[in-house]
Amino acid sequence: MSSDLVIVYHRQPYEEVEVDGKIELRENSSPNGIVPTLKSFFGRVSKASWVAWKYAEDPANPEFERVIEIDDSYGKYNVSRLPLTPEQVTSFYHVSSKEAFWPILHGFKERYNYDPVDWPMFRQVNWAFAEAAAAEASDDAVVWVHDYNLWLVPAYLRQLKPSVKIAFFHHTPFPNPDLFNVLPWREEIVRSLLEADAVGFHIPRYSNNFKAVARSLTSSRTIDEAPTIEEMSPRGMALSERNTIKALRHHEHDIIVDTSPVGVDTDYIESCMAEPEVQAKVEEIRADLGEQQLIVSVSRTDYTKGNVQQLEAFERLLAKRPDLHGKVRLMHVSVGANRNMTAYEEIQQRIEELTGRINGTYGSFEWQPVALISTAIPFKELLAYYRAADVAWITPLADGLNLVASEFCMTRADLGGVLVLSEFAGVAVLLDGAVPVNPFSHASMDSGIEQALAMDAEEMRGRMERLRARVRAFDINGWVGSQTALFDRLRRVDHAADDAA
Repeated sequence: MSSDLVIVYHRQPYEEVEVDGKIELRENSSPNGIVPTLKSFFGRVSKASWVAWKYAEDPANPEFERVIEIDDSYGKYNVSRLPLTPEQVTSFYHVSSKEAFWPILHGFKERYNYDPVDWPMFRQVNWAFAEAAAAEASDDAVVWVHDYNLWLVPAYLRQLKPSVKIAFFHHTPFPNPDLFNVLPWREEIVRSLLEADAVGFHIPRYSNNFKAVARSLTSSRTIDEAPTIEEMSPRGMALSERNTIKALRHHEHDIIVDTSPVGVDTDYIESCMAEPEVQAKVEEIRADLGEQQLIVSVSRTDYTKGNVQQLEAFERLLAKRPDLHGKVRLMHVSVGANRNMTAYEEIQQRIEELTGRINGTYGSFEWQPVALISTAIPFKELLAYYRAADVAWITPLADGLNLVASEFCMTRADLGGVLVLSEFAGVAVLLDGAVPVNPFSHASMDSGIEQALAMDAEEMRGRMERLRARVRAFDINGWVGSQTALFDRLRRVDHAADDAA
């Protein structure tokens, strides 16, 4: 039976766990995250499928199960697994996506590396994803493609299955033409995206950048634009936009440009915070801190996340403010990703060097100013640290959204804590109440963290009330609702065309 909804994403929708030498497929251990969120759409259609890749030493092995059926708490659905060799994954994901696309998407032109990209291999892998999606989809299905490593899937899918409705969602920033057009494959990528029926982004800036790129490379034109809703257009912020593109027309094909930020699961976070174990952990952390103020910073190890710049700002704070010695601690969680890539190894090395220098210069036997944690902390334990902290310091140089900031706010039912947030995190245009900082400015970073540490309880409460209201307004339920409405709209457009014919 063909599927009414096909989700195309590089990750599999479950965890593979080895038990007694055999691999078991288990639901994700936490219901929080993008994979469980996407799976929640399965209950809204009669039949659904998921397309992902899986390592295979020999893709031609007849014993490899290409399509398996999963029956879990989200229902029954097919998973079409593409067997990719380690060499294919390295080329398609680690090289093309991470060394060529990632720096351009985030504005780091100087880190762009074109030379090792195997473009025919990238095409080949995207074609395989499109073929698998076409095989699973019914004639009037919605095929929902996710993220930049699958940029070419819409064009291939339109060739293979012209009748399906194609939606594409970007989970990263989308840059302006001056940056995007550095890519030598820019026109092929954009023309593929313009074969979709809807292209989605987190915030208006990314949607408008897509419009600008499309109009720089093709004859597409704007057919619908509107003033940005007030909740997404704070005046004076780096990523603010006064108007937002709603639709483009390329030749005779209309493309909805959808702006809808992914949110956090507020209900799940609040249920976690009510658990006695989490509450006990909060008390344990505060008891250990005594009168010290705790700053928490959580991110991946990545040059886009501003880890180094933040540690340098903390070092300047301690140099300027001897009165804070022994009274403030920074918990800097920087979880390594893609450690086999030179760019990330360099960042990790610099983080470790800075941490050692700060602790060596200002620390003592009784007090170490920086606690560097390079492994992932269990989610509920992390929530306890958010609740116990005085400040969350989230200062990426560029970030598609950043859900850590929202998670922090949802742990603060006590209306305590201060959020210091980079203007270049996508979520900054949503979270009214944060202390905004420019991570490219020493003065802004320095004044922002000092303001947060000195903030009085009344101002803190007022800011946190506004922050929590915004997180609720843009939570995961809001995003699920907006995407469901988008799919309904795509189907109505299709039916209207049939009626007119």
